[in-house]
Amino acid sequence: MTAIAVEAPERPAHRDPNVLRWLGAYTASMIGDSVYFMALAWAAARTGSASGTGLVLAAGSIPRALLMLGGGVLADRLGPRRVVIGSDAARAVLVLTLAAVLVLTAPTVGVLVAVALLFGAVDALFLPAVGALPPRISTPGQLARIQGLRALAARGSSIIGAPMGGVAVATGGPSLAFAAAGVLFALSLPLLLSLRIRPLAEPETSGEAAAAAKAPNAWHDLVGGLRYIRRHRLLGPLMLVIALSELGFVGPLNLGLILLSEQRGWGASGMGWIVAGFAGGAAGAALLLAVRGRVPRAGLVMSLTALVGAVGIAALAQVPTVALAAAVAAFVGLTAGLAGALCGALVQTAADPAYLGRVTSVSTFFTYALIPLSYPVTGAAIALWGTGPVYAVSAAVCGTGGAAGLALTALRRAELPR
Repeated sequence: MTAIAVEAPERPAHRDPNVLRWLGAYTASMIGDSVYFMALAWAAARTGSASGTGLVLAAGSIPRALLMLGGGVLADRLGPRRVVIGSDAARAVLVLTLAAVLVLTAPTVGVLVAVALLFGAVDALFLPAVGALPPRISTPGQLARIQGLRALAARGSSIIGAPMGGVAVATGGPSLAFAAAGVLFALSLPLLLSLRIRPLAEPETSGEAAAAAKAPNAWHDLVGGLRYIRRHRLLGPLMLVIALSELGFVGPLNLGLILLSEQRGWGASGMGWIVAGFAGGAAGAALLLAVRGRVPRAGLVMSLTALVGAVGIAALAQVPTVALAAAVAAFVGLTAGLAGALCGALVQTAADPAYLGRVTSVSTFFTYALIPLSYPVTGAAIALWGTGPVYAVSAAVCGTGGAAGLALTALRRAELPR
């Protein structure tokens, strides 16, 4: 009799040691980020210059926005693991060096701005590369679950990192906090070095991808990547949804919440409850994906949750109490978290392996480039028209992203691999 080969069942991402090593490295880096930003804010405040503090905190966003697309090109040319390892190593050295400097002398605006610029430049390399790693460490059917695990790690890192940075600053000043951040970045390195990188399946466009991989220089790589996204039946619409969602979401849910809490007299504690509600909803969405894994009709679910979440954004400016605002924020966090994770999984499964770093850099660029640009616009608009109209317009922009997903057949019918 002829033996029939039985394919082993696919190992869930949350039980895969390779994925867990990546998740541990990612979590250590994210906690290090939170500690670093807490230390930077306090070190800037100790310079005694309000304008200098603002300059320090804004400096890192400039190279992050300018170099993000180049980071995607580098990830495709060198491989994302090499870029992530190099980025975390560079961040560890930079932050530990600053910690040593601050032991010997008081912080100055010039030194802190220089560090923020360098850190932002390295971040522009790290973010596209770390986003391009999941398809190389697990199977396509586990990418939605990995996105859920990644979102859980990001939420948990914020919860852990900010208090850790505060305790470090209170105990030993910014120098101790910077040292803690540097150690966390260094802790990710052995985990990243131990990752097993699996070969990616050759896609239908492998001939075009191979030609793109042999582009003569980085500029041709970048142009080729943007052209690839524009022509792709699924990735182009996905980038449109990401851009509209971020544009309508970021300002109201960050700066807008501060102004809303001030106008309603809810204060910092009230804002804290609202932020906690949003974080709880987003964590719930991440946990759902991490446990469930694949979501059927992912494109349709992503578009509907983005559209429904936009209603919650508009409602947030109308509720009369903190308790109701926190409940609405939890709903927004749940829908936005689910839509965002599904969008990330669809991006990773649709992209040609040769373009994955560049595609990830474009989707990440919208998030990190639009955040600093949306704050002054949101603040000025609320000062002119109040929170209600601005939240309504922001909800309309987010809703347009969801509606676009429903209107575009390729995206509405998009599925994740089984």
